[in-house]
Amino acid sequence: MTTIQYLSLTKSQRFVVNVGNFFKNLGKGFVNFFRGLPLKFMKLGYKIAAPFVTLIDAWKKGSWMVRMNFGIFGFYQITHKEIARGVLYLLYEIVFIWFLAKLGVPYLAKLGTLGTFSTSSMYLVDPTYGVADGAFKSGDTSFTILLYSLVTLFLLGIFVVLWFFSIRDAKSLQDNIAVGRISKNSQFFKDLMDSKYHTVLLAVPLVGLVTFTVIPIVFMVITGFTNYNGSSRNILYDWVGFDNYRILFSGFGSGGGIVSIFFRILGWTLLWAMIATFTNYFLGMVIALLINKKGIKLKKLWRTVLIFTIAVPQFVSLMLINRMLSNTGFLSRIFETFGWIAANHSPFEYKTLSRIIIIIVNMWVGVPYTMLICSGLLMNIPEDLYESARIDGASPFKMYTAITLPYMLFITGPYLLSQFVGNINNFNIIYLLSAGRPSYGLSSTLGYGDPGQTDLLITWIYKMSMESGAEKNYAMACVLGVLVFLVIAILSLIFYGRSNAVKNEEDFQ
Repeated sequence: MTTIQYLSLTKSQRFVVNVGNFFKNLGKGFVNFFRGLPLKFMKLGYKIAAPFVTLIDAWKKGSWMVRMNFGIFGFYQITHKEIARGVLYLLYEIVFIWFLAKLGVPYLAKLGTLGTFSTSSMYLVDPTYGVADGAFKSGDTSFTILLYSLVTLFLLGIFVVLWFFSIRDAKSLQDNIAVGRISKNSQFFKDLMDSKYHTVLLAVPLVGLVTFTVIPIVFMVITGFTNYNGSSRNILYDWVGFDNYRILFSGFGSGGGIVSIFFRILGWTLLWAMIATFTNYFLGMVIALLINKKGIKLKKLWRTVLIFTIAVPQFVSLMLINRMLSNTGFLSRIFETFGWIAANHSPFEYKTLSRIIIIIVNMWVGVPYTMLICSGLLMNIPEDLYESARIDGASPFKMYTAITLPYMLFITGPYLLSQFVGNINNFNIIYLLSAGRPSYGLSSTLGYGDPGQTDLLITWIYKMSMESGAEKNYAMACVLGVLVFLVIAILSLIFYGRSNAVKNEEDFQ
């Protein structure tokens, strides 16, 4: 069907055609996916086999000095004037072997059991009298075993990669020497400051990313397969497999128990994130449009008034509003006067009212940020576009939907996504304002915290791991953390990949 034929159809006919095209393309995509699988597997096989081919070639065609690199990192480089590169390879090998012997192997050996004797049960016994003499001997700690084992595995992965690079570089250096291209030690430093300067700059952030982001995430995922409760008495804990996931999704007790509460909190978390993101975004944009509108006086004053909400620390504002809405707060008395709440009660004892208050307060503290961002962007929209629209007879609303909004969404698309993710994990606004109230009534002695009807997943995780008294449940908190990570990752990839800021990046360049 041509474009002219499509445009000549009615709206209902176009809808039918679009639905048909959707399923038609879906079927083609499904078939093409399976058709391309053999080629994809073949390419994957080549990529997997490539390092092994390189190693075999180095062993067969390399000199005995190149082969020494299989056991001693950087041996060929050190003996052929690339001392700096070779020393770095060798230094990592020495440090890793020391770490492996000192900490790695002892802790990896206990990874299967996560320890057998706790510190509290280990005392030296006097062989003469057969009684404890009070001397203390350090025992096992499951947390330490798991952490050091994980670090060891990461360092082992780096060790394997550097081992491969050391051999590949040695073979490449031998080939260069064979054709008369002599490498100098000074060239290594020159490359670091020139062609490989980006690698040097990114090395520190990469180490920080692995240390403070990747390892904690992996540690959290692994802890979800244990029965760790964070108690000082629970120095040793065990592997439980998928029991925590089974408990979460199978529930316990009548009414669905924990699984019912999980899906309620998940639903409220996503609803809250959507409402909080878009109310702040569009209200901030509308206020920026009003302030920037020609004829509005005292623009600097209005901007200053709104910026005051940013100048005051959010913690202070939220705690103050929390006191105003307590059982004896003056805002609670106003609600009581209107008959919205019972006498000597807090609005946070009512589900719907609590959620409305949280959304309104979030607008109070969040709209000024969006207003400032939108104010700067609105000044960059060419005035000629609006002038042309006025000549064509466009209304102010039409100009907003056809010019202002598309431009703003294109520029602020990634910011909008980051705000959505931030609101999913918006701990402060929920915990400091309502502390998750009103409660679902789940007994805190079960180790699942005291989840409330305004709790987000992140605040429930905090309660479960920090406020459950002696029955903290770090393992289940880690399971919830994994689920939060999956929700955020999936939504981020979907929305970011479909945003105009990514698909049509060249349109505004």
